[in-house]
Amino acid sequence: MKKITIAIDGFSSTGKSTLAKQLADWLDYIYVDTGAMYRAVTLFAMQKGFIEDARVDQGALENALKDISIDFKKNESTGVAEVFLNGINVEKQIRTLEVSALVSPVAAISAVRIKLVSQQQKLGQNKGVVMDGRDIATVVFPEAELKIFLDASAPTRAERRYKELIANGDEVSLEDVLANVVERDHIDSTRKDSPLVKAKDAIAIDNSHMNLEDQFHVILQLAKDRIAGRI
Repeated sequence: MKKITIAIDGFSSTGKSTLAKQLADWLDYIYVDTGAMYRAVTLFAMQKGFIEDARVDQGALENALKDISIDFKKNESTGVAEVFLNGINVEKQIRTLEVSALVSPVAAISAVRIKLVSQQQKLGQNKGVVMDGRDIATVVFPEAELKIFLDASAPTRAERRYKELIANGDEVSLEDVLANVVERDHIDSTRKDSPLVKAKDAIAIDNSHMNLEDQFHVILQLAKDRIAGRI
């Protein structure tokens, strides 16, 4: 069967990763969580003391990029690919609100994007891949056969993220989560290098009032049609 590249872009907490994982599992494709890669670099910068008062020491981080190795390894008990930073599982650490608050400024650094985009393109060079992020359809895989752009209202996304953090045991307020969502939207959309924009040929889907199952079936049908050459 013909294999394609599926690129999913969108704002934070629109469910990009959940959708991408579902599609990859059903299609037996490789799933790459690019957002997790940027989160891992952010965690590295925090651990090394390259971030102080929400300001990133860009020069120090750029010089240390050669020391960063990011891998995805499947958790055999859950079947889910988890993120390893320099050989250490950091899946839980990178999902905290603290990392979320700092990942956009780190991702805006050109040298960081160049390093990770190159790695992402290598991971998807043989097709049969589902990748989600902010610039997959515009920068990483502009020739992807299926491009999806997910959106939802900021309050809806904040509520989703808040419930996720609470379930993970984090002590956060909905107000703080909403503020983080709005700030990330602004940074992601206005940065000079690879800003978050909808690719001209991407299919826009607002999932504010869609459940995960309905969204999955809508986009799975789009993927089936593209694979079969019907659209």
